[in-house]
Amino acid sequence: MNIFISNLNFKVEDGGLRQLFEEYGEVSSANVVTDRYTGRSRGFGFVEMPDDAAAQKAIEELNQFEHEGKVLTVNEARPRESRPPRSGHSGGDRRRDGGGRGYSDRGNNKRW
Repeated sequence: MNIFISNLNFKVEDGGLRQLFEEYGEVSSANVVTDRYTGRSRGFGFVEMPDDAAAQKAIEELNQFEHEGKVLTVNEARPRESRPPRSGHSGGDRRRDGGGRGYSDRGNNKRW
């Protein structure tokens, strides 16, 4: 079973998350999600446990449990929803809407 844990203290690392859940049974993986640019924790993570009964017990006992000064929220992870592409600059031509003229396009002020 894949378990989602939110409201983690930013100091918690993969090993600490694994250790917390190993009290309830075997842990296949434990991963604290980090920001790709800064490397800092984003305050949530995932734990995978092969035994569903042990995973359910961990969820029941650790949900609303205070750990490292924060009250955890622990649930069975839901599959990721497909999302539409994000709006904004996608690397294509930004002038499609007719705006965004650069310096060299402003009247007869061309210097090169």
